[in-house]
Amino acid sequence: MVKRHILLLTTALSLLEALTLTAAHGHDSDATGAEGSGLSEVAQNSLPPNSTAAAVMISLSASPSSYFSYAPYSGLMWAHILLMTIAWFFILPVGVMLSLSRSRLTLVTRLFFLGLNAVGILVGRIHNSKTPELYANNSHNRIGWVVTCIVLVQCLIGAMRTSPEPARDHLAKLEERAALIPTSAEAMDWHQSSHISRTSQQYRYSLDSGHSTEPGSSRSHSISSLQGSEDEPLKSEETQDPELTARYQEKTRAVYPSTISQLLSRIHGVLPYRILRILSFFHEIADRVLLLLGFVAIVSGIVVYGGVFRGSNVFNGLAHTTKGGIFFWYGLLTLGRWMGCFVEYGWAWNVRPPMGLVSSRKATIPSAEFVESFVIFLYGSTNVFLEHLTGWGDAWTARDLEHVSISIMFFGGGLCGMLLESQWIRDLLNTTILNLPSRGHLNPPINRWDPPKTYPFSMNPFPALIILLLGLLMSSHHQSSMISTMIHKQWGTLFVGFAIARVFTYILIYISPPVSFLPSRPPTEIVASFCLISGGIIFMASNKDTVGAMEKHGLNPMFSFTLTMGFTAFLMAWTIIVLAIRGWAVQRQQSHSLALGADTA
Repeated sequence: MVKRHILLLTTALSLLEALTLTAAHGHDSDATGAEGSGLSEVAQNSLPPNSTAAAVMISLSASPSSYFSYAPYSGLMWAHILLMTIAWFFILPVGVMLSLSRSRLTLVTRLFFLGLNAVGILVGRIHNSKTPELYANNSHNRIGWVVTCIVLVQCLIGAMRTSPEPARDHLAKLEERAALIPTSAEAMDWHQSSHISRTSQQYRYSLDSGHSTEPGSSRSHSISSLQGSEDEPLKSEETQDPELTARYQEKTRAVYPSTISQLLSRIHGVLPYRILRILSFFHEIADRVLLLLGFVAIVSGIVVYGGVFRGSNVFNGLAHTTKGGIFFWYGLLTLGRWMGCFVEYGWAWNVRPPMGLVSSRKATIPSAEFVESFVIFLYGSTNVFLEHLTGWGDAWTARDLEHVSISIMFFGGGLCGMLLESQWIRDLLNTTILNLPSRGHLNPPINRWDPPKTYPFSMNPFPALIILLLGLLMSSHHQSSMISTMIHKQWGTLFVGFAIARVFTYILIYISPPVSFLPSRPPTEIVASFCLISGGIIFMASNKDTVGAMEKHGLNPMFSFTLTMGFTAFLMAWTIIVLAIRGWAVQRQQSHSLALGADTA
């Protein structure tokens, strides 16, 4: 009964998501109501005439009211916000981590997410049908539909990926593999010792190719290591035991509902292999971009709710949101490096695992400092041509030239950082000492020519230096109002804090270089990530419209600063919990695979 309910729930949620995607957007775009009035005349007269807030508020007073200030049916809006926050901020990251860990709980988590998301969309539709359209042609609706469609398609593909192979196909593959492996005493010993792990490997995702990058897990290992033997082919006993077939079927039915398994197995058998590989690739890519797309959806929802970025102010809003968002995710990446993410690339302040322990692709990935320098270089090379976008066709101002100079600083600093990470450049710089004419005559101790113990670790100062200079520049950058100046000084000071923390990290690495493949977790990187995340959020909030709205509602910069500090601390705690959930899911999946192999042995 429960198994049929899961199938019905999956179908119902898919239909509900499809229905919400096709629902009409019933707005009365002409009716703004008495509550849609803008800024009062008294509030306008109380502001300095030359301030940024005065200019912004005049435009706000002439434009329709925002959903933030629209009182009727605000309960529906808050319900929509609450449901979407739970779904996108809490449930989706857990689902992504479970999917990356190949957990059997992934499907259940995704169904829970789709259910909350569908209810949130329904509540939003009800709110829209009862209120005037206060932000016409907004991007939040389009982004929400796109991300919802991606999650829905990924959920269906994920259900196919987690469908177990039928027992007869599983045993047939075992028999086919056994026929290809010649038997010898060494082969029999290897077969007995690896029986459990080989059985558990069969219980993998049905769209996987079977070519693992982990050491010793390649299919070719068992054949290449035993080549040269000419004994009779091995006849696996489990392929001839009907009792084993029944036990395997019972075990898989305990994990996956039989109805769903039959349905997904039929779909899996009809689709060509190339299509299955494309779907698997889409699933892997979606796992890695869903959180970023969810971030875009949440930010666009905040913009629409606040009624900002209208008219020509959209360029200023996009610039601050994009640049601040980059530093926000840079902070999350820094926190991930401290927790041990990308440890196989050597990015977690650890010794880079050599080729053989990891795949050749992972062993040749550039250092994290190279990636940071490349992003800085790319930012500078592109923004040189975008800094005058808001005043296109007008004369260049001193502020435009200041911003272009900052872009050139990013361009040159990023290029220097990439050159410092180049092994070829390092070898060229060492040519002078290595080619001394008297090198072969003095015969110094052999260890004098050994590379210093700090060589394997990147201590590139340019990413921290560029962000330090950016923070200093923005801390003293002239603005049109005192509140805007203070907000810019806040995130500039936080960026300076990141640079100082990164310098102390390099000092610790220089004094005591890592000696283990495990992440060393320098405590200064926690401070660095906190400064980047909070600084990026305040950077996004320092746009003209947001500053004008703060002055309109009588909010001072300390309100946004303390709010950001609290949210950043909570976000970092939640990120650590989510990464810990991934580790728990990996351990749980391994234990289940070993138990399944022991039961079928």
